Amino acid sequence: MTATGKTTGTSSRTAGKKKRAVVHTVTVLALLGTSAFLTVELRKQEQAKAPAVQAVTDSPVLESSTKTDTGAQHWERLRHPDRSVLRGRNGAVLATFTDGARTATLKGPSRTFAEPAYTSSRVVTEDWVRLLPEPWRKGAEKEKWFKDWFKQYFGSEEDDVFAMGFQYVDRAPVKKDDEGIAYAGDANFGPLNPNGSEGNDLREELSDFYDYLGIPYTFRDGVTQVPEAKRARSVDCSGFMRLLWGYRARYPLMSSDKSGDGLPRTANGIARSDVGTDVIPLKGVGPADRPASIDVLQPGDLVFFKLDARTKQRLDHVGMYLGHDTDGHKIFLSSREEVNGPTIGDKGGTSRLDGNGYYASHLRSAKRL
Repeated sequence: MTATGKTTGTSSRTAGKKKRAVVHTVTVLALLGTSAFLTVELRKQEQAKAPAVQAVTDSPVLESSTKTDTGAQHWERLRHPDRSVLRGRNGAVLATFTDGARTATLKGPSRTFAEPAYTSSRVVTEDWVRLLPEPWRKGAEKEKWFKDWFKQYFGSEEDDVFAMGFQYVDRAPVKKDDEGIAYAGDANFGPLNPNGSEGNDLREELSDFYDYLGIPYTFRDGVTQVPEAKRARSVDCSGFMRLLWGYRARYPLMSSDKSGDGLPRTANGIARSDVGTDVIPLKGVGPADRPASIDVLQPGDLVFFKLDARTKQRLDHVGMYLGHDTDGHKIFLSSREEVNGPTIGDKGGTSRLDGNGYYASHLRSAKRL
């Protein structure tokens, strides 16, 4: 997984961004760096507080699976969705790979993700989400490309998609590449809308990853998009996902919802596309189309919402599922205008997918890239 790319230098903050509290530093008890936005904790008592992020409860369908407590690793095939699971001692899940998707969830050192300025939620997780070189298929564990990839990344502490995501939240420090150009740091949602107001289109949408970076970007279909100065350091919800999964993790990107191949431009385009695997299929956009169950969600899944009646049949928000917080709630990360940037905060609605809160009640589908 590539963590950086060519980007542009830091630009001034978008007007109107409110001053936020500084996130307190948490001590790290392993060979991991400290950060106000990503704290790595290996303490057993922290792990004990957090519910299991992913529990596989369906039955294995691979007759060669062996369940022992010897510590030997073994593979299982599971359904709904079809996937391969690597288990270790006592049947503990070590990694999950879903047919048709490149998203891989690996177990690794425990980390804590928090945003105290906007929420008391903390996600303590051992899940590391990475992108496979190609889509998973049954039996891929026997192929050389996968063996090489797994050897490199299982247990690796190189930035994964979660770590990258928190490099854009409130007051995240600027990160620069070897050329001294910034590729990460506190991101805005978008410029102030001259016709908007608090709670009513306060900020403009349409800021994509190249606007945040401030560089022209040529897509695979040959289309070159040029950033707008007023959108510097800004990404809307789908632009944020494209920044993480596309520019940073190298998933192919489309120049629009219709041109090229890869990840489309908008939340609606991504949700309705053929990329990845639909783990919660879209049935419709009305209240009756809210999923009856979301237990199938796995850390790293993209979750899609219908928030605004004005967008009619279009889905209009997307985020990334992180897993459970220390209170047992299912938490997601997305870029929102209420906080003016990426957040797991509570302003404008708690970032929970369970219960009957604002975002939970407007969830409509989920996809595993």
